[in-house]
Amino acid sequence: KFEGKTSFGMSVFNLGNAIMGSGILGLAYAMANTGILLFLFLLTAVALLSCYSIHLMLKTSGIVGIRAYEELGYRAFGTPGKMAAGIAITLQNIGAMSSYLYIVKSELPLVIQAFLKADPNSDVWYLNGNYLVVMVSASVILPLALMKQLGYLGYTSGFSLSCMVFFLTAVTYKKFQIPCPFEEFSVNGTDICRSLFVYNNSALCLQTAYTIPILAFAFVCHPEVLPIYTELRNPTKKKMQKVSNVSIFVMYSMYFLAALFGYLTFYENVEPELLHTYSRIDPYDTLILCVRVAVLTAVTLTVPIVLFPVRRAIQHMIFPSKSFNWLRHISIALILLMFINMLVIFAPNILGIFGIIGATSAPCLIFIFPAVFYIRIVPREDEPLTSLPKIIALCFTAMGVSFMVMSLSFIFMDWTSGTSRAAGGH
Repeated sequence: KFEGKTSFGMSVFNLGNAIMGSGILGLAYAMANTGILLFLFLLTAVALLSCYSIHLMLKTSGIVGIRAYEELGYRAFGTPGKMAAGIAITLQNIGAMSSYLYIVKSELPLVIQAFLKADPNSDVWYLNGNYLVVMVSASVILPLALMKQLGYLGYTSGFSLSCMVFFLTAVTYKKFQIPCPFEEFSVNGTDICRSLFVYNNSALCLQTAYTIPILAFAFVCHPEVLPIYTELRNPTKKKMQKVSNVSIFVMYSMYFLAALFGYLTFYENVEPELLHTYSRIDPYDTLILCVRVAVLTAVTLTVPIVLFPVRRAIQHMIFPSKSFNWLRHISIALILLMFINMLVIFAPNILGIFGIIGATSAPCLIFIFPAVFYIRIVPREDEPLTSLPKIIALCFTAMGVSFMVMSLSFIFMDWTSGTSRAAGGH
């Protein structure tokens, strides 16, 4: 019964902002592990698969008249289906918000230190990332997260995306400003410069296990699709699919360009968090400082967008028959932000968040759930199990399960080998 009032453009901003986030900072590292051609193939494949899974979601939603991911799970498998969808959304978006706030924790002290020319070893509170992330959460994220409707955040989403465009522009510019070879990272810079056209053997190493999860993590916007669809003005399945396609294509282009120019600047020496690599050359570079501020702004403004589906999932799981209540609305947001802040304060590094979330809840939300809900909900009279659409959906499900098992296996092997190396070193 809700009448959507959000325009097409604002919906693209909101969905694009849900896609774009901290994942862009890890893509140059992913390209360093795979090489350019393999990375482009994987990026294209994940983007197309994301579009297809959104198509399955929208088609299933149109059949039953439901615009909530958790309710699709309930219609397909009852309470277990609703709980599985709700838990996956909660884990995925908590992981996403944690990664965004982890960037605030790690980058904001460096920015303040550079602007103030402060001693990095000083013990002042404003250089402590743990204090700063709590302050940003309380002063910026919480007020935006208390908005009643997601559509109100369209303007902040547009500004967030413009910050990421500035980030991309700066990364491109720096590629042509930073010389190759550069002394700090390489003894033989000529070999590094030539490595662009040589097959990257590191694609065979276990670190590549993080590549596909990072890419999957970077394109997960599925929990936000149905809420945005609900608030879209004059909503139709075709119109929402167009919103999704435009958003994914724009983010796909930005992802590839950011990864390409970040990789071409540092090659195999790029770090899991791209901005840290720039700071090793010149921590007081004015442009990079501005880029840090832009990225911090972008990821901070993305957190409220990602929080909305988590709160909605929790309400569907715990308070399924309750109408909107401001006290419950505010309380869930407060509890979520407190939990995420605690997680960020104690998280060892951002790569672990990308890897684990990308290997578990991401394939569920991108591959498995949309396909199995589609197979279960679409009537057999319209599409029997032997029909081509359902056969493709079955293959899609199998792909998601294989992806999850393979990613978890390789990540476990990577961790095991890392533990063994550390033990050997001691």
